[in-house]
Amino acid sequence: MADSPIEPWLRGPLEGVHPLVMPTLHAYAQAREDLAHWTHGLTDVQIWLQPHGLAPVGFQLRHIAGSVDRLTTYLRGKQLTPEQLAAIPREMDPGSSRSALLDAINEALHQSEQVIRSLDPATLGEPRTVGRRKLPTTVIGLVVHLAEHTQRHVGELIITAKVARKV
Repeated sequence: MADSPIEPWLRGPLEGVHPLVMPTLHAYAQAREDLAHWTHGLTDVQIWLQPHGLAPVGFQLRHIAGSVDRLTTYLRGKQLTPEQLAAIPREMDPGSSRSALLDAINEALHQSEQVIRSLDPATLGEPRTVGRRKLPTTVIGLVVHLAEHTQRHVGELIITAKVARKV
């Protein structure tokens, strides 16, 4: 459920954005709206609650921000920094507020959007590697995965938020 009755992908094309990467930017807009809506009113306790063993809302928020940052690093043709690697095992650590977590997501999405907007469409098929094992993908593969991975975790967050409200 978003702020607008019309989902971002139905609001029209984004000026200056290539049509093959536009769906990821629409997915980011949908994620922002859904995350704000479904976390609204949750207490800090509910944000970090693990109802029925589900990963907490706070983890989902932190993981979305971190994974977008990491995948965008690979999209840029770079490898992760020691700081990015060190943050991964801390994603489950409770403590951050809803506001701080949403700010981190907004910053990660903004940075990723800038990279995606600046892509030359001629580079979409260029190879990229992911992780220490340097698994093969392409620029467009990463752009698509950024959208689907973000939305996968938004969905998990929505379920957990609904359950956390009832516990």
